[in-house]
Amino acid sequence: MPVLLYWRRPRDDAIRERAALRVAIVHDWLNQIGGAEFVLEVLHRMFPEAPIFTSLYEPEKMPGHYRQWDIRTSFLQKLPFMGSLNRAALPLYPLAFEKLDLSSFDLVISNSSGLCHGVITRPESCHINYCLTPPRFVWNASSYILRERVNPLARAALPLVVNYLRMWDVAAAAQVDHFIGISKAVVARIKKIYRREAELIYPPVDTKRFAISEAVGEYFLVVGRMVPYRRVDIVVKACSELGLSLLVVGSGRDRVSLEAMAGNVVKFAGRVEDAAMPDLFAKCRAFIFPGEEDFGIAPIEAMAAGRPVIAFAAGGSLETVVDGVTGTFFHQQTPDALAEALSRFDHRQYDPQVIREHALQYDTDAFVDSFRRFLAGKLS
Repeated sequence: MPVLLYWRRPRDDAIRERAALRVAIVHDWLNQIGGAEFVLEVLHRMFPEAPIFTSLYEPEKMPGHYRQWDIRTSFLQKLPFMGSLNRAALPLYPLAFEKLDLSSFDLVISNSSGLCHGVITRPESCHINYCLTPPRFVWNASSYILRERVNPLARAALPLVVNYLRMWDVAAAAQVDHFIGISKAVVARIKKIYRREAELIYPPVDTKRFAISEAVGEYFLVVGRMVPYRRVDIVVKACSELGLSLLVVGSGRDRVSLEAMAGNVVKFAGRVEDAAMPDLFAKCRAFIFPGEEDFGIAPIEAMAAGRPVIAFAAGGSLETVVDGVTGTFFHQQTPDALAEALSRFDHRQYDPQVIREHALQYDTDAFVDSFRRFLAGKLS
């Protein structure tokens, strides 16, 4: 049965003429929640009847409404212990995606930071890749090994695996018809690694969930998974040394070590329900973003609540944070550099309404409009 394209606005004649296009969405894996999964949710709302193909799916780790979706997994789903050993199966992911049967679809949209763009499609179909980044564990392997604490045995084998994955990744990228990058940094990376041009469409952010609060607290806020590359340790050390109140929201394998280094001014809230997050953002003195991300949704959410952002000057933050207007930067990924930025920071110099207006350009509606126009141009 053909999948109907779902558009909230009826003006896209080129797409409406091809309303019987059979559409499939491809995602790397469904075993954690993050920015990639929010993009997936928006794509699913745009194409509600499109099946979602992925390597593996762990329902207990995903929101309950995912169980209502048509999710189709690869052979990796049937392997024992994949939930705990999915990294060890890294060499199998190329085959897993190549084996997914997309032969009955006219339009394939892959949403990837891993290897799912390597699916094989019919010659006459159109494959559009929304690239969150070329896979970091392939193209920045040395940094990945350092941050992810890979065990010695895997570390010895990894160079051979990475070499194979790089060759496969370039070949897979050649099969993609059109690339979209989530930031200027990613667009440049696509050109350097894949030798392909890419359109720039910023990821969707649900800015309507957030509002400016009249009451602002004394705490600084950091949100995200507690894993090495997020560099939450920098924030914990800097705020502990300065005696500044810090609220840490999120969970992850680094929580024990972070709590050990934290002073009594740092509070760990763990996982917080989505419904409570807008209030936490709106009442923080500022949001701190210490990692290097390709885009970074959380800073946009903070700005949608009218709060300034103190960000490490790298990656997507350089595109989304306006120094002196919506926040400020620190230029070295160290506790001392962040402490210096915190010492000179005064939240009263920022206009919450100006900050919020800046954030609205990244709203979900802006993403849908841009994605729609891109599809209309390519499918016409």
